[in-house]
Amino acid sequence: MDRRVDFRYARRCDTPLILRFIKELAEYENMLDEVVADEKILEEWIFDKQKAEVIFALEDDKEVGFALFFHNFSTFLGKAGIYLEDLYVRPEYRGRGYGKEILKKLASIAVERGCGRLEWWCLDWNKPSIDFYLSLGAEPMKDWTVYRIAGDTLEKLAEGCENA
Repeated sequence: MDRRVDFRYARRCDTPLILRFIKELAEYENMLDEVVADEKILEEWIFDKQKAEVIFALEDDKEVGFALFFHNFSTFLGKAGIYLEDLYVRPEYRGRGYGKEILKKLASIAVERGCGRLEWWCLDWNKPSIDFYLSLGAEPMKDWTVYRIAGDTLEKLAEGCENA
């Protein structure tokens, strides 16, 4: 990338833009029907409860990509890490190095905060992203499977029902 990439942290007034980026990413991943978040929910969880952070990559002061991330914790390392939930660059800006610059920025945030790692998930079918991550030295986690409890199953388990 020849030009310097600018970044800025999201502000409360960016909530509609954050939602737009989330929906664009979900559409790319063929998962748009799974997005139930709305502006009110995002504002509450990102800005009121401060459970996630968002940075935007800028070209000429225009938001061209974003990353939504939060801290997790490794008991083995004994320190926090950064979990990257979403990384998205608008299609017309892809191939210009923005994805790499966003990951470099997140890595610098992790190092500045004393974190032990930066990690994320990637859909198995997303070969362009997998190849990109591998080119940066990212390592796929072997011998690990992601499990999830959500929705009604989560509610039932919280109520103490077995085999929710």
